[in-house]
Amino acid sequence: MKVEFVHQHHFATRAEARLKMATWIADFYNTTHRHSANDGIGPIPFEHHMAQARANTTTQVTPEVA
Repeated sequence: MKVEFVHQHHFATRAEARLKMATWIADFYNTTHRHSANDGIGPIPFEHHMAQARANTTTQVTPEVA
């Protein structure tokens, strides 16, 4: 993001920077291409997969034995 966007622009205020970066992310960031860090899955499908995995995982709490 820094190389592709931040370093190429000058922002008068932090608010302007936040707005422009949010717009850039929403409009230009590729949310569908595969990422090697996500085992070759795009960011959005990866997040859906992780949310489902978290929902399917149950944590067992056992009482502490004194």
